[in-house]
Amino acid sequence: MVKIDLDFVEGLTLEERAALVSGKDFWFTAKVPGVERMMMSDGPSGLRKQDVDASPVDVNDSVDAVCFPSSALTASSFDDQMLYKLGQHLGIAANAEHLGVLLGPGVNIKRSPLAGRNFEYFSEDPLLAGRMGTAYVKGVQDQGVGVSVKHFAANNRENQRFTSSSNIDERTLREIYLAQFERIVKEAHPATLMCSYNRLNGTLNSQNQRLLTEILRDEWGFEGLVMSDWGAVADHVAALKAGLDLEMPGRGQASVDEIVTAVKEGRLQESTLNRSALRVLKMVEKWGKKVTKADPYDKEEQHNFARQMADDSIVLLKNEDHQLPLDSNDSLAVIGELAAKPRFEGGGSSHVNAHHVVTPLDAAPAGAKYAQGYSLDTTQADDQLVSAAVELAKNSQRVVYFAGFPEKMETEGFDKDTISLPANQNELLTKIVAVNPNVTVVLQNGSVVAMPWADQVPAIVETYLAGESVGEATWDILTGKVNPSGKLSESFPLRLADNPTYGTFAKDHDEEDYHEGLFVGYRYYDLHAMPVRFPFGHGLSYTQFDYGDLTVNEESDSVKVTFTVTNTGKVAGKEAAQVYVANHISRVEMPVKELRDFAKVALQPGESKTVTVNLSRRAFSYYNVAKQQWEADNGAYEIMVGSSSRDIRLTTDFTLTIGVNPLGTITGDTYVGDVWADKNPRVQAALKESGLYEILEPMMKDEQWVAISANMPLRSLAAMGISEQARQAFFDALK
Repeated sequence: MVKIDLDFVEGLTLEERAALVSGKDFWFTAKVPGVERMMMSDGPSGLRKQDVDASPVDVNDSVDAVCFPSSALTASSFDDQMLYKLGQHLGIAANAEHLGVLLGPGVNIKRSPLAGRNFEYFSEDPLLAGRMGTAYVKGVQDQGVGVSVKHFAANNRENQRFTSSSNIDERTLREIYLAQFERIVKEAHPATLMCSYNRLNGTLNSQNQRLLTEILRDEWGFEGLVMSDWGAVADHVAALKAGLDLEMPGRGQASVDEIVTAVKEGRLQESTLNRSALRVLKMVEKWGKKVTKADPYDKEEQHNFARQMADDSIVLLKNEDHQLPLDSNDSLAVIGELAAKPRFEGGGSSHVNAHHVVTPLDAAPAGAKYAQGYSLDTTQADDQLVSAAVELAKNSQRVVYFAGFPEKMETEGFDKDTISLPANQNELLTKIVAVNPNVTVVLQNGSVVAMPWADQVPAIVETYLAGESVGEATWDILTGKVNPSGKLSESFPLRLADNPTYGTFAKDHDEEDYHEGLFVGYRYYDLHAMPVRFPFGHGLSYTQFDYGDLTVNEESDSVKVTFTVTNTGKVAGKEAAQVYVANHISRVEMPVKELRDFAKVALQPGESKTVTVNLSRRAFSYYNVAKQQWEADNGAYEIMVGSSSRDIRLTTDFTLTIGVNPLGTITGDTYVGDVWADKNPRVQAALKESGLYEILEPMMKDEQWVAISANMPLRSLAAMGISEQARQAFFDALK
């Protein structure tokens, strides 16, 4: 077996090294003497391994594999351990198919509900996306399969995705759009990252040196490989210089010739080529497998796990008058073509040739009667289908109505222009409610849905894209076999116009300006005290949970938050308790509150458990652009614990002391009121030593002067008759 090092790389021909940094074809790395090729495959929610002889453009031509729930649903589990197990199952399947690297997870932020790929991403919140992604990566890689975390970075729209520029201020970029990648790189050490198609602040990401080298490698310490998204490279030479290692897919001899020519002409340093070639070889050495006939593995066990994942992630959005769980003695109507032809997975590169799809109609209780109601192929109502569905609803005690987006409405490659369900689905639901008030709506969708009918129905269940066990899992929840415990990983606004990106998203062909800055999702709705249909973190249960005994203690390098959760109901259940932090001290604009930790707790009826989370300094930090560093300011914070972002059960004020002084360096531009209020002993001593304390004290007893002083810098004290000598003496005393 050859030793992979720089000497080995330098022993290869220039053409062989050029081949290594260019994918051999759609799925393989190049083979060189002593090193075999390695295969990779799509698979964020299940393997999409294609036959090597199949056309790569046929995304549906892939091996039989279990289709797990999409990331939009799995994130709603708020369960790291479940995501780790998902990773393990994907790793087992990938090993059986002799794959070296699995292309996933996707961890981009859900900035707009119109983004066509939202189903493939976890959340609008970077902490939740980062936690879910970290667990997923560890699970896959612990099985000996590498991952490619995507899409790095700020890939938040599909329209013109190859060229559009995501224009983001530095603080927003760090806190919202890079934070989840940073966590995964530092905690899970992924084999590869996949750069996205788009430009970032004008520079194409495949050749963005600041992103791929300065931030990813120099700041975060990433040691793996950076590959391109398929077709993302516009200038391979520039990309290699910037820190891209592998162009996927390769363009055959043209790619090799391009690199060889650049080296010979002096436009590309040989050392740069060698660096990337070595990273490719190291990836193959660690993760590569001999490509042979697939090994068997237990797909039925994987199917059962997919069902368990969906069970723990489906969100009960509404349940008035205990409409659910269903009473088995009631006559039941199942209405909607999605019950027979469910939308259970995403389109495009995440499409899986599902092993064993169980539809909701297949799994419906014995005696349930079905009516199609509408057609997925059109938005127009069919009078005959409508009439039959309404008649069935009228003659049944309970109705379960399946609604959602057809695949053609949301998939990879383009963005949506509406979050409204097809007109025929909304119209039929209105007619059904008119003849039977006992209606449960079951949603199948990849992202946010407008619900103008929400107040007319007593129960709503969000299943997102629930994977191949969609039917079994849906009825597990509806019948009470499983107590729902999912929580929304994104906010559902009342209407599209309420979203902060409304009117600007994907409107400019070339530029996508992130006008809302930090205020994405619940951060925006909270800032504007705006009502929403369902808030971030929301999800009901068939039992009730009480919170109590909140304590907050600062330790040497973290803050320990402890509270109890009690199941006060009559059935066992799980509660995803969420910890938010409100910053009341920093001198920059801040969200009302931000998710900083969460824990999912399983409780029997009457049982209580103590939950303890440790919040690091980072949980109290913002990105200080001027200093180019994360900063936790000492002072006043509020710790909030709740069942959702809008259902806060416990709060307490807290003073942080393990950070830094928010006032920073005192200069002539520092305001008098801020200096006077600063409790730093060094500052107080300087005030007294310089004589400023004696001069200012009588003034600060005047309420009107106190208000004025808050807006007067130290350099302007002369206007109040205070001598330059006293002011300078204060600065000298601070040195």
